[in-house]
Amino acid sequence: MTIRPSARNRLAALPRCTALTAEDFAGQDLISVLLTPLRFTRCSFAGADLRHADLSGCSLKFCDLSHADLRGASLRGARLAGCDLSHADLRDADLTGAVLGSVNTGIPPHGLTDLTGARFERAILRDVRLEGVAGGPSWPPEQRIRPGSSSTRA
Repeated sequence: MTIRPSARNRLAALPRCTALTAEDFAGQDLISVLLTPLRFTRCSFAGADLRHADLSGCSLKFCDLSHADLRGASLRGARLAGCDLSHADLRDADLTGAVLGSVNTGIPPHGLTDLTGARFERAILRDVRLEGVAGGPSWPPEQRIRPGSSSTRA
């Protein structure tokens, strides 16, 4: 009988730049998982526990992170395009240099990253770029940035 490795162990063992498509990690316990820069397309992390996970440099396209717990996670240099981050908890997360953008689907306004109800309190938003988002971020005034610009928080 073969025992299938946990989602956490399988993800952590993947080589750098591995592409994953249509994988389902919804509701999984991925606390503190360390991901080498991986490429996710149409993967679901809906409701997943990604507290203190390291997704630095990862690329996520059309991924569902709705209601995901990303408190304290590192998304430094991550690229999220056309992702659903609605009601995701990004408090205390490090998004330094992250790009939250859209995917050109040819049919505007589809392909936007959805930030509706996402929480960003105390998140590090240095040099975050917004390039096609829906739902508008609701971070505190000292952390406000304009679409396509960089944050001024040090």
